[in-house]
Amino acid sequence: MSVNIYVGNLSYDMTEGKLSELFSAHGAVTSAKIITDQYSGRSKGFGFIEMEDGQAADKAIKDLNGKNVMNREMKVNIAKPKTSTRR
Repeated sequence: MSVNIYVGNLSYDMTEGKLSELFSAHGAVTSAKIITDQYSGRSKGFGFIEMEDGQAADKAIKDLNGKNVMNREMKVNIAKPKTSTRR
């Protein structure tokens, strides 16, 4: 079962390729997505990584949470499921 990981406080210069590379040191990365503003196309400073293996994901979270990458201290944790805000 794959694990979805939230990665916050990213440098605006971070690319999905670099993010994937960072996490692939810990295990197989299924996908890397940086969230961008739909109008400007600029990074919002956070993204998501999907990893195949739960143990590798746990190790990546432990090793990378708080790590300084591109002068930003990354926040890394298990992504919370998206909640519906419809009324």
